[in-house]
Amino acid sequence: MQRDNGTNMPQTLRSRHRRRLNEVTPDPSRSNGGNLLIDDHSKYRSFMIRARSTVWMILGFAFIIYMGHLYITAMIVVIQIFMAKELFNLLRRSHEDRQLPGFRLLNWHFFFTAMLFVYGRILNQQLVNTVTPTKVLYRFVSGLIKYHTAICYSLYISGFVWFILTLKKKMYKYQFGQYAWTHMILIVVFGQSSFTVASIFEGMFWFLLPATLIVINDIAAYIFGFFFGRTPLIKLSPKKTWEGFIGASFSTIISAFVVANIMGHSQWMTCPRKDLSTGWLHCDPGPLFKPDYYSLGRTLPEWFPWKEMSILPVQWHALCFGLFASIIAPFGGFFASGFKRAFNIKDFGDSIPGHGGITDRMDCQMVMAVFAYIYHQSFIVPQNFPVEMILDQILMSLSLEDQQALFVKLGQIIQERTIGKA
Repeated sequence: MQRDNGTNMPQTLRSRHRRRLNEVTPDPSRSNGGNLLIDDHSKYRSFMIRARSTVWMILGFAFIIYMGHLYITAMIVVIQIFMAKELFNLLRRSHEDRQLPGFRLLNWHFFFTAMLFVYGRILNQQLVNTVTPTKVLYRFVSGLIKYHTAICYSLYISGFVWFILTLKKKMYKYQFGQYAWTHMILIVVFGQSSFTVASIFEGMFWFLLPATLIVINDIAAYIFGFFFGRTPLIKLSPKKTWEGFIGASFSTIISAFVVANIMGHSQWMTCPRKDLSTGWLHCDPGPLFKPDYYSLGRTLPEWFPWKEMSILPVQWHALCFGLFASIIAPFGGFFASGFKRAFNIKDFGDSIPGHGGITDRMDCQMVMAVFAYIYHQSFIVPQNFPVEMILDQILMSLSLEDQQALFVKLGQIIQERTIGKA
């Protein structure tokens, strides 16, 4: 034993010495932010690739906005499919999948079941309004909506039984891991992005303004960090800097005030969509989109050309959106950075040159979408129910006989109140 220890000792010392020689001495500039864009020698090449992709995305997005609400919803569906594909592939193992034929199809079964459930709940009223002129379609759609939850539950249970029947010995851990991972993806993708679709039909303004502010914040943070970034912001994302964060915050808040004024003057942006058609919209813009005028006569010299300034009330709400988009929403990106570090990957995918995958672009957008919807429902939408909504519920939920009985009863109540007041 002693001889063995004596012979192993020199080999151990030599291996330790060899490891020390192979170790790279840490670079002080690296530890203090050497990964920053300002120190990257290939940053201009990366900048051009990223800029080209950004321009194409903005142009394509603008075209879809022009086409209308239904096309934007279709775009959201495509984005959700790509996000799910990228997230499914994170834990995919080809060796195990070859031993489980058809198991990958089960993930997509749960995905499209969740899609049917979420969009059926969000768009049922718009669908009914679209088919109301056609009696046959109206009855068919009304029946589907009535049994919508039961249909989705049946599909989910069939997937659950399918999963149990496919369990294979020595593969239990992998299969249950995939089952849990699939459900987490459904929560992340649909639980947050569904708020986006809900906001679209409340008025494109409530979807487009938050999404635009996230894009502005992302571009501004990249540009300020590209030219001025010196101080690392957070270890989870080494290329993020305080200079980029602060510069982007000011840019986003100012942009929120300006962009809200531009969008608020367009009825295409502000009018809610009650059906699934693609025609032009006309509506009463409401008090939020009617300008208030402020006199500037006493605060500015006489030679100044503008004597008053018009501000839409919605612009003050836009400042809250800008604050959230610049301060809170970036934490969605930090969460995604930590997530990628946990899986030891650089990007979720490579579908967008210079940006990574679709999920890499949607991390902050999903956080912002939830905030925008909750803010709109809490502080913008009036708490009383509009007459149109009540009528839609009556037409959808009651039979013709019940509607006639309600009409007679409502007439009696109105007549009694009129006599009482007289």
